[in-house]
Amino acid sequence: MVMELKKWTIIVLGLMTTVACSNGTGSDAFGQFEADEVLISAETNGRLISFSIDEGETLEAGSRVGVVDTTNLFLKKLELRASIESVRSNINKLESQRDVIQSQIETAQKELNRLQALKQNNAATQQQLDTAEGRVTTLQKQIESIEVDKQSVATELNRIDTKIDQINNNIERAKILNPINGTVLNTFAEEFEFVVPGKPLYSIANLEEMILRVYISGAQLPQVRLGDQVQVVFDQNETENQQAMGRVSWIASEAEFTPRMIQTKKERVTQVYAVKVRIENSGGLMKIGMPGEVIFSTGADELNSN
Repeated sequence: MVMELKKWTIIVLGLMTTVACSNGTGSDAFGQFEADEVLISAETNGRLISFSIDEGETLEAGSRVGVVDTTNLFLKKLELRASIESVRSNINKLESQRDVIQSQIETAQKELNRLQALKQNNAATQQQLDTAEGRVTTLQKQIESIEVDKQSVATELNRIDTKIDQINNNIERAKILNPINGTVLNTFAEEFEFVVPGKPLYSIANLEEMILRVYISGAQLPQVRLGDQVQVVFDQNETENQQAMGRVSWIASEAEFTPRMIQTKKERVTQVYAVKVRIENSGGLMKIGMPGEVIFSTGADELNSN
């Protein structure tokens, strides 16, 4: 106990060299505890065929807590897969046509070569030669047309593959995966309820680290800095207080009127700056909504007397 008091004394004395906003008569700021709350919403529409979590339940990151019905998505995927088989059969037909025409081109080219030789010996007419050349040209254009058709079919195949990928993504999004380690604060949906994208399902927060939001005056503001270690005081029972060390993690850039729950009406109409202090809460002593106080600097004797 003596060693721990000495440790606190050293910390507080260090703080006194950098922060001097305490009035020496008690706490410097007041507020309430809160937590970084994450709201989990549905990402696809359908019926919640599985969703069974309770408020106060502890969840691990990555755990599946529910799933939205994906029957329609699965049927659409089967339909698209059948379309793929149809498209692939068209590609096979075009390739067969190309092979036939390619064979005709080879025959027509041989006939053209023969007529060109005969023409040199005046054994064939120009009309015969022109007809043979036209035949080869026509067949070559048919090959080009088939290649264009194949490209169009391939594009259609890629389009279907993209649709299947989208469906697979929607099926994955139908799985409700918890994103963080934490405690369920509220639930907003029931099993078998129909949900749409954006529909809130539950909220969760990591309660092992709490935030004490307090308010300071403009006179105190220059003496409070990000990263400062501060003393946090909160109720242990009706007559005793509990103490912990926290860290200033955020300071408002603009003034606001003191929230209604703070002190007297006279104090509520004054302008103050919000400050967030983060505190480890591994023991679970601090609760959301619980009042808390901050001492930015204090004398060693005062700390030892507590």
